[in-house]
Amino acid sequence: MVARTGTMWLMPVELTLRKVAAEVERGDLASVLRARQRLVGLVTSFPDRLDLRDRLADVYRVLGEPAQAGRWAYLADERDEAETAAFERAYRTPEARLAALNWVSGEATTETARIRLAALRGAVSEQLRAELARADDRDSSWPTNILVLLGLVVVLLCFVVGAVTLVMWVYRWVAG
Repeated sequence: MVARTGTMWLMPVELTLRKVAAEVERGDLASVLRARQRLVGLVTSFPDRLDLRDRLADVYRVLGEPAQAGRWAYLADERDEAETAAFERAYRTPEARLAALNWVSGEATTETARIRLAALRGAVSEQLRAELARADDRDSSWPTNILVLLGLVVVLLCFVVGAVTLVMWVYRWVAG
């Protein structure tokens, strides 16, 4: 679907961006919230377009939400470190940050975004490796293994004693 304005053809993304700009310029809360919703839709449809993410960060700045502004500007060439810190506080683990970025495409279009995504993915790998190492250490504890073995021996012993008792009772009942 395209719209014709004068002699120029505008695609739906550009039309939506014009509406967003007009709504943000109006400045009232309802208009800015509509602009945010439009941009969220665009970022969902075009997750690899960094310019849309930057515009969404701008709208969150207008709304006074630094964590969200930091989230959407995280891959930008220039970003506000206070917003980035707010984003990292809100999404404490690398895995949570990567999920929050909602980056579904393969490669980023800028070198800065590629570097930041690679660093974040590396941090997620390190986090998972550390969690697996902790899980391996917990699972291979000798005292725990000995207690489990003793528990199994007790259960097996109870089963054998119970089976012998049952056989003896049935034998006495039949014989007696």
